[in-house]
Amino acid sequence: MDWTQVDNYCERLGPGFWAEPLNAATNAAFVIAALVVWAILGGKRDPGARVLAAILFAIGVGSFLFHTYATRWAGLADVLPILLFILAYVYLATRRFLGAGVILSGAAVLLFFPFSWAVTQGIGSITGPLNGSLSYLPVPILILVYAAVVWRAAPLTARGLAIGAGILILSLFFRTVDAAVCGVLPIGTHFLWHSLNALMLGWMILVLHTHLPAERRAG
Repeated sequence: MDWTQVDNYCERLGPGFWAEPLNAATNAAFVIAALVVWAILGGKRDPGARVLAAILFAIGVGSFLFHTYATRWAGLADVLPILLFILAYVYLATRRFLGAGVILSGAAVLLFFPFSWAVTQGIGSITGPLNGSLSYLPVPILILVYAAVVWRAAPLTARGLAIGAGILILSLFFRTVDAAVCGVLPIGTHFLWHSLNALMLGWMILVLHTHLPAERRAG
């Protein structure tokens, strides 16, 4: 296990557990968002949304570990739940929004990897790594693709997806400029990425949930 510390964020000025107090504390937003979504689901039967809410909770825990321990193993605890959320959402969105079966939905999950590679290679050749945000750019693009596809059949869902993509783009902006603003804002802006991203992920789960047929929502 690699205990080497990682110093990627403006707020971190030393090796201590609480060297990133805002970055660490704002991970509570993910936990709160997960609990709020769970409460909204109530007694409704929607296992997919509940799985996403559980992963959202895990994102908060993993990110907290990374912004406190700041080691490479904690980095895995941070990024793996995020990747799992993305892949699970692609699967569920393909099934619910597009009406695809299990095989096609699974294929959509696999296709995310070459899609993500193509987007990051194309954009990255122009912009560079964007302070580590480049790897996330395929996600808002893909959300907007789903929004465009379902616009005619489900305009409310499409609007919800577009709003989610907009929140994600704004949160990515704050993640990207974190290092650049250190000179004028020592606390950085990464904590805003956490806050807005938690809002976006919770919102996206609810968009998925409310797309369910009325008779299933009523159950």
